[in-house]
Formats: sequence, C-alpha cells, structure tokens
Amino acid sequence: MVSYKDLGFVNTRKMFEVAMKNGFAVPAYNFNNMEQLQAIVTACLESQSPVILQVSKGAREYADQTLLRYMGQGAIEMMKRMAKEKGLGEIPIALHLDHGGDFEICKSCIDSGFSSVMIDGSHLSYEENVELTRKVVEYAHKYDVTVEGELGVLAGVEDDVKAEHHTYTKPEEVEDFLKKTGVDSLAIAIGTSHGAYKFKPGQKPEIRLDILHEIEKRIPGFPIVLHGSSSVPQDAVETINKYGGKLKDSIGIPEDQLREAARSAVCKINIDSDGRLVMTAKIREIFATKPEEFDPRKYLGPAREALKQMYIAKNKNVLGSAGQAPAIMALLK
Repeated sequence: MVSYKDLGFVNTRKMFEVAMKNGFAVPAYNFNNMEQLQAIVTACLESQSPVILQVSKGAREYADQTLLRYMGQGAIEMMKRMAKEKGLGEIPIALHLDHGGDFEICKSCIDSGFSSVMIDGSHLSYEENVELTRKVVEYAHKYDVTVEGELGVLAGVEDDVKAEHHTYTKPEEVEDFLKKTGVDSLAIAIGTSHGAYKFKPGQKPEIRLDILHEIEKRIPGFPIVLHGSSSVPQDAVETINKYGGKLKDSIGIPEDQLREAARSAVCKINIDSDGRLVMTAKIREIFATKPEEFDPRKYLGPAREALKQMYIAKNKNVLGSAGQAPAIMALLK
C-alpha cells in the first residue's frame, strides 16, 4: 500500500472547495506518455493552475500502470524543481483514475498511490450503480482518497469507453445517489461526449445547461464534473487534413458554454481529444514539411510545445483556473 501523500499528490477536496468559491473549473488532462505529461505540468505551473492528471484504463494498458504512477511521481519532482528555478509557487496536483470500470481497478489505483478515482457505473442499472459506487467510496475514504461517480451516459468513443447515444442525467436522481453513495463529486451527462465527433453536421453544438442548473438547485454547493469537454480546435483539424488526415465533420463543445459551466457548480472539466488533435497536427506538419527528419525529439518536442500553449489557453480562457493555485496551496498547508 502506497499513500498518495507520500508521493506528493493531493486529493480533490480543497481544489473543488476553492473552485466553487471562485467560479472556475480545475483542468483534468489525460496523459499517456512523457511529452503529454511534461506539457500538462509545465503549462499549469506557468499559468499557476491546479491540475488533475488523469490516467485511463487504456493508458494503463498502453504505458504500463506502474510506469505511469512513477511518471506521475516524477511530475511532482519536476514541478518543484521548475517552480524553484522560475521563481513560481508550487501547484497542487492530483493523480486520478479516469473511468474506472470496476472495484478492482479502483482498489489497485488507490493502493498504488492515486489520490482520486472515478468509478463509472453509468452503464449499469441505477441500483447496481449505487451499490458499486458505494463500495468504492467505502474503500477509498479509508485512505482519504476522493471518489467521482457518474449518472447518465455520454455518447462517443474514447479508449474503452463507448456509447452510441446520450442518456441525460435525471436531476430527480442526484440527491438520492449522493445520499446512498457518499461520493465526493458527480459526473453528469448534459450533451458533452467523448471523442472528436460530438455533434452531427447541421446540428447546433449546444450542451444542456438547463439540466446543469436544475441539478445545481437540487444539490447546491456540490462539485459537478463534465466529461467529454474538448472543443475540437478547428485549426488543428484543418492542419491534420491538410497534411493527409481524414477528419470529417469534427465538432466540439463551444468554449463559451464551457466557461459558463465553469462559473457555476462545475468544478472539474475533462479534456483529452483536444490534446490528441494538437499533437497530431504538429507531428503531421513536421513529417510533411521536413520529410528528412527522423529524430523523435525533433517532432515530439514541437508537439509538446504546441500542447503546452493549448493548455495555458484553456486554463486562462475556458476553465478560469489560471492564477488559482496559490489559494488552494494556502488551504493545504
């Protein structure tokens, strides 16, 4: 058993407390490799934003679960060194399991030093979802690990998470779910979706903020989470297509709607596909314009820089988390 506290991570309680008070959302960025992790940590340090490093089931299988945990621990040390070198304050970092599908994977992550886990029982019946979520909460809270549950189903595909249709969260269920499970935050389905194809051609890109506001009324002051919240930057899509890609009708969530959600009870916003698109765009551009290049550092380095700049922009303009790290760090002392 490894405690997340010994590794330097924090859980999400104080993050969400400050987010609720100050009207922003903590960025939850997925990583699968070193360059993504470097970009996330550097961007959040430079913009003084808290951050939740997310590891999916697919990432654990791709990069090896033990390696990812040590990469996360290394990110803490990198952050501290860079903060000292740049004269910046340290930032709070949580290590979070994204879309845990069963009790065993959640337990494995808790035991190996994760500070937060998501148990996704949204594909089950309501009663089974409650039972599974409560079981994870009971185990996690023994070690002060925070737990995210989910009500409703997001359409789309991302790693092993797949669904053809939305099932919007029912506001009338949320109070009962929280009471019976004891979760620390709740992911809801209001029209966001996984992947780069969130809306059909001709369909107005719009999420159900009315459902969000109704849920807020029923559970005031409780942290809400939005999954599948990439905006699918069209400049990245255009670059990918220009240099041989075939992304047709890729449409994301409008950033102004995400900003409105972040000003309310939405304390955590998950963004993964945007990072994949930005990295792929830069790598395709280099392969096409510099065909003689074969050093991975010469294309992964620029891709990492492009990713860093995107995350800084997200923190400042979409989530509102830039500059919020000091307030959280003060509460953690």
